[in-house]
Amino acid sequence: MTFLRVAAVTLFSATLSSAVQAQDISLTSHDGKVEVTGTLLGFDGEFYRVDTQFGELTVDGSGVTCDGPACPNLTDFVGELRFSGSSVMAEKVLPALLMSFAEQEGLSVTSRQPAPDSLIYELHQDGRDAPLGRFYFDIGNTGQGFADLIADQTDIVMALREIRPSEQEAAEAAGLGDLTHARRSRVIALDALVPIVAPDNPVPQISPADLALVFSGAIDNWSALGGPDAPIALHLPDVGSGLAQGVEDQLLSPASIDLSDAVIRHKRSSDLVQKVIKDPFAIGIASQAEADAARALPLTGGCGHVLMATRQTIKTEDYPLTSPMFLYLPKRRLPRIARQFLAYTQGDAAQKAIRNAGFVDQEPEMMRIGLQGDRLANAVASGGPEVGLEELQRMVDTLRPMSRLSLSVRFEAGSSRPDAQSRSNIQHLAQQLEAGTLNARKLVFVGFSDGDGAATANKRIALLRAKTVRNAVLAAVETAIPDSVELQVDAFGEAMPMACDDTEWGRKINRRVEIWVQ
Repeated sequence: MTFLRVAAVTLFSATLSSAVQAQDISLTSHDGKVEVTGTLLGFDGEFYRVDTQFGELTVDGSGVTCDGPACPNLTDFVGELRFSGSSVMAEKVLPALLMSFAEQEGLSVTSRQPAPDSLIYELHQDGRDAPLGRFYFDIGNTGQGFADLIADQTDIVMALREIRPSEQEAAEAAGLGDLTHARRSRVIALDALVPIVAPDNPVPQISPADLALVFSGAIDNWSALGGPDAPIALHLPDVGSGLAQGVEDQLLSPASIDLSDAVIRHKRSSDLVQKVIKDPFAIGIASQAEADAARALPLTGGCGHVLMATRQTIKTEDYPLTSPMFLYLPKRRLPRIARQFLAYTQGDAAQKAIRNAGFVDQEPEMMRIGLQGDRLANAVASGGPEVGLEELQRMVDTLRPMSRLSLSVRFEAGSSRPDAQSRSNIQHLAQQLEAGTLNARKLVFVGFSDGDGAATANKRIALLRAKTVRNAVLAAVETAIPDSVELQVDAFGEAMPMACDDTEWGRKINRRVEIWVQ
């Protein structure tokens, strides 16, 4: 996109208008010497986007006069923003954030639902007839959100997963650029995929390996899981749902198995939960925030570790099936009210609104080592055989005076690149350090590993990961860290496993960098 201010308009001939007939608008400089004619693509209250014979131009509205049937009303301009994608984000998360944003800005909110799959929210300012902003929500699923963005039918995608390579290729072909760039996506809230059953289902827990086999159809009777002799009914969200695609990406693909054809699909997560609650022989995978009256099954492994989806385990990614909520943003400039709202979603007030809506926020939390008895018990019970008492004692002595920060870092499978939630955590930590809100004198990036291989090699790799994360945080800092804050690295390798090493998901959970503060 070319950015054109009045000073640059002189590059174009004043005869441009004669070459293009019957277009939507003409933009004329105040001295009347320059005119740009074309089809209006958008106006954000400050800049015009115009499709001309020279391509798409962006023109500063303060230096031109607009003439034509498509010219916007400058007096009562309404900033508009369209969202498409995840139904849970459209119906719960974004409205909660909008309401909180409006309260902070002294605005009032009205809403209406013109169709079952759409919502419209308007922000109003006292003394102004027209709305200040209008936000459209197309309620669908993550896959549809990306399709709408590629087709230029929405501004922002609401996604419960990262963009897939095929979608990125289509976006680039449509001229949308690299949506994987840090400035093109952001995590606004956290959630998790949880297996749910009816409250009276007797099965107490399930391993991820068995869960994958259940949804592949290889295990089709509850008796194989220690339950009654009854067939298992399978429930998942619709095919294009980010939750359903998360099940494929995080649960089935690592096990190299396919989804059963017997799965019952649901357009809304709330419908899925209700169906499972009413059927004692059903199992589904749902959003942790929407599990409601269903019973969430803890995940367990052969070595006895049990992991529940809680606020803290989702924040730290100690629970393996986390599901960050993304917004994917356009390359073009958005209206001011939209930019203000998007900036608000990353602030402290937004984190409170997210918690109040029942989802997991990204605000850092402190956890003293004394509150982590299970983790220490796991360290003793199932730490690698090469980890001696001396190293365990060193770990406890090192960590005892400190608190663990909830912003952990884990890595993509087979890669040293932090996963999506962890990349967001790195940005948040950098912002906290810049703002001086951590109230910490020392931060220690502590590396841990799985137990596959020699303990000495694992400890060395864990230390390298810790240094990599520390350097990534420093690179993300845009101003400066207070001189009073000291950043250190340490590593304990396989000394404190979070999960069993007998599966790939367990090894992935164990490979991590924790952040401890004092």
